[in-house]
Amino acid sequence: MSKRFMGLCALSMLTVGLTLGVAGCNSNWSGQGQPATEEDQKQRDEKTREEVAKATERLKPALESAGKKLGEAAKRAGEDARAAAEGVKEGWARGAHKPVDLNSATETELTELPGITGRDARRIIRGRPYRDKRDLLTKDILSDSRYTKIQDQITVK
Repeated sequence: MSKRFMGLCALSMLTVGLTLGVAGCNSNWSGQGQPATEEDQKQRDEKTREEVAKATERLKPALESAGKKLGEAAKRAGEDARAAAEGVKEGWARGAHKPVDLNSATETELTELPGITGRDARRIIRGRPYRDKRDLLTKDILSDSRYTKIQDQITVK
């Protein structure tokens, strides 16, 4: 569709350019190499204006149609972009990890938590069992800053 619109724009510019070129050729000289009379120049100017007006009149419906189609395409593109954004949001929510159970998680699962090193994971495993996830703080297994990073991603079952 945009190729068609660009083609119509190019066609209209070509038509106007050719018409203006004809106008330039009809400048202030007669066909015999002499300056045109004022009356001859007025007739050529009127003819040029008439040709440009006709060309514009012929192209106007096509340009209006192309503009309408471009507007419709932009609207569809906007709708598609919104749908894609919603899809990303849904996919993100679906891919959300379930909370990691401190009493059963493996060392690998624990190290996938933000800021948890292998050493931290081993300390968590050695501190089992936990009755509450805040036990990581009360048993001095994690610092407040590390606990804050993972508190929404852990649970105790």
